[in-house]
Amino acid sequence: MTASTGTQPQVQHGKTPKKAALASFMGSAVEYYDFFIFGSAAALIFPHIFFPSAGAEASVMSLATFGFAYIARPIGAVILGHFGDRIGRQKILMLTLVLMGGSTFMIGCLPSFDVIGWWAPALLVLCRLLQGLSAAGEQAGASSMTLEHSPDDRRSYFTSWTLTGTQGGQILAALVFIPVVALPDEIKYSIGWRIPFWLSAVVVLVTFFIRRSLHETPTFEEAKANNRISKLPVKDLLKNNWTDVLRVICCAFIAAVSTVFGTLAIKYGTEVGDVAPGITLWLVVAANFVALFTQPQFGKLADKIGRRPVFVYGALSSALFMPLYLLSLESGNMILQFAMSVVVFSCAYAAANAVWPSFYGEMFSARVRFSGLAIGTQLGFLMAGFAPSIVAAMGGIAEGGWVVISMFNGTICVIAAVAALTAKESFRTPTAELGMK
Repeated sequence: MTASTGTQPQVQHGKTPKKAALASFMGSAVEYYDFFIFGSAAALIFPHIFFPSAGAEASVMSLATFGFAYIARPIGAVILGHFGDRIGRQKILMLTLVLMGGSTFMIGCLPSFDVIGWWAPALLVLCRLLQGLSAAGEQAGASSMTLEHSPDDRRSYFTSWTLTGTQGGQILAALVFIPVVALPDEIKYSIGWRIPFWLSAVVVLVTFFIRRSLHETPTFEEAKANNRISKLPVKDLLKNNWTDVLRVICCAFIAAVSTVFGTLAIKYGTEVGDVAPGITLWLVVAANFVALFTQPQFGKLADKIGRRPVFVYGALSSALFMPLYLLSLESGNMILQFAMSVVVFSCAYAAANAVWPSFYGEMFSARVRFSGLAIGTQLGFLMAGFAPSIVAAMGGIAEGGWVVISMFNGTICVIAAVAALTAKESFRTPTAELGMK
């Protein structure tokens, strides 16, 4: 039990890092199951359902809907970040879970373009925007909660489970979509594609009951008990931590590696490499499955040697190995394709992905941590959201497009690595002293 100072009330709860990590893992799995089934559908299904054009034009428009969530995410970050720092992490995390689950279920109920015309893609974009609002608070809240529940010397390990949950969600999304893409077209494009969206309701209910039993963090409760809650967290954040927000934005460009790998490469593999859609999804499953094991290990490593070296390794190695993965998709060698998918995602990108919740969160004090994490990451994630449509429009899914994709991917990885090198190392700083200027 943590006591407050002076005559202030005593904080009621101690740290529960394992329970916080489990709740974060499950919440992230749900949120990103919902998020990634949209990505798979945007690459393989929606061009046939919601857009009247044929060929590349429909693909570009469909992939653009994937990016619309990233427009809503900065707005959601400001709103949810404010209340996360004002009323607590746990309450906002319950809201994000329900919002994501409801909007995902509604996508599965939408009529096609043939039925209601342009209202169909308009409603699809609306639901996608709601997904974005939800996702804006999910990872920031889960990372803040787990970090503040963790012992000082294991913060990176426990917070890495937040992002490991996203890998679990992507695995589940891909496994659900594999039988869908194998269905006959008349079933796949009518009822089949809707089932993964409807199934999200089941997972949301399970996670809701897990998450509601997790109490608020001792750090937030102590700040509340001692009247140290910021009245306007965003104002305080931009006044005192604007350089840290800018640094997180640039570091968060690294998330584009995930969308290039999980959405754009699927399209590239099917269009240019003549890889069966089911195989491209299995590549995603294999890479994310291995990441379930490598990411906690990278988190442990960052607790021993620091956040910066692990993050920078993840960024630069992602730039190095992505071209080899894309070329493997043209090789016709399935063993090579699976090996390179694991290398680029599970052994390279996973390092940065595992470390960023602690790395970014430790730049901010408890007064503005939720807001700092949410706003910084969501502005940076705009790059990830629009990467598939931008690179597709530049010719990335045409013959020889691996060069365009690799140059784009390499550029954002270098920006993230350079930004990370400007940050202070914080792995030996006690939680109570994080973000102190």
